[in-house]
Amino acid sequence: MPNNHISIRGILRYMTKLDRTDARLLLALCDAPRATGVQLASLLGMARNTVQARMSRWEEQKVLAPVDRCVSPRDLGYPLQAFVTAVVDQHRLEDVIEHLRDIAEVVEVVGISGAADLHIGVVAVDADDLYRVAGLILAVPGIERTTVSVAMRDAIPYRTRPLLERIAEEQ
Repeated sequence: MPNNHISIRGILRYMTKLDRTDARLLLALCDAPRATGVQLASLLGMARNTVQARMSRWEEQKVLAPVDRCVSPRDLGYPLQAFVTAVVDQHRLEDVIEHLRDIAEVVEVVGISGAADLHIGVVAVDADDLYRVAGLILAVPGIERTTVSVAMRDAIPYRTRPLLERIAEEQ
């Protein structure tokens, strides 16, 4: 009987834009974000042209997130983080997303499945400010209902390092 089991590594190898060399370079950049291409090449035993070609490809393919993703809202004076789940009139979904884009305190919007349609990450100065932001979201035409959950702490902040390490270790 044939083995129809497909390993996660096989799937990753087929789907990924990044290979082992990319992952090793990205991990080195995580450890030394201000390193030059020459320094990275020396550290990893790679040719400078290889490093430069990889970095150029990342830029072209938008592999790296924008720098503003690295800036903590807390450092900007927004220590309170919350998540708003919203039920949306499906005919107005794209308009809702465009309206949410105009609210500065909305830091991310993700379409989800289940009882709600959108998971909206927000930041605020304090509880009163969160109330104001939640009101702005609820006032968006097409949003039918919202639920707000306040983040108590970042237990595991957003990360990709373990994924990079997995790819870097592949043979």
